[in-house]
Amino acid sequence: MTAPHRHFHDELSDMKVRLLTMSGEAEAALRLAVEAYLERSVDKAQRVIDGDQAIDALEIEIEEKCISLLALQQPMAKDLRMLTAALKISNDLERVGDHAVNIAESAIRLKQFRPITPEPELIEMGRLAREMLSDALEAFIREDTKSAREICLRDDKVDALQHSAFRIMLTHMMEDPQTIGAGVQTFIVTRNLERVADLATNIAEDVVFLVEGKSIKHHAEDRGDSLTPSTEPTPSSS
Repeated sequence: MTAPHRHFHDELSDMKVRLLTMSGEAEAALRLAVEAYLERSVDKAQRVIDGDQAIDALEIEIEEKCISLLALQQPMAKDLRMLTAALKISNDLERVGDHAVNIAESAIRLKQFRPITPEPELIEMGRLAREMLSDALEAFIREDTKSAREICLRDDKVDALQHSAFRIMLTHMMEDPQTIGAGVQTFIVTRNLERVADLATNIAEDVVFLVEGKSIKHHAEDRGDSLTPSTEPTPSSS
């Protein structure tokens, strides 16, 4: 391996480390935001909001590194897919941070409403969303397409929980109008958790494209019209 090529792959490795750091920050923010909501803790909610700047800064750092490598190295094939995937993943992780902030803001607003018992669906959604996010980043680092495809299937369970939580909260609000304020905030939280699961799914789909050069977004793989490695540019630099 030539020195420039070795330097390029060292830079890719460093970028993966930064993505893992960013993922850890996003997961921690999400966990703290859900805790803030369940505990009605303004202090924890404010910590999530204040910490969002660190996630934003990491996204900018990763984006600048990717653009620099694209401009200077002009990578092909898998290396090109790696950089474009990293750009998309850093953006997805930044959005996870934004959803954590949304949940934290709902936790703060909840203080003005009468307490209601948190639904088990919300707690399970939070757990699943964090697991999906963590597993998706691990699949990216390991380039594990089997795990990536399995993560995509888990999104259906989160969607089902969100729909169930909505029906339950709607029933509460219809039976007791005094729960409407808290019910609306709970719905906002479940909606944000559902979006985090969608973002984890996006990352998992990017893993498949990175490794196989095949798009599985929007069930393209099931329809048989996904992009295959044979259609990608050559020669390969990997």
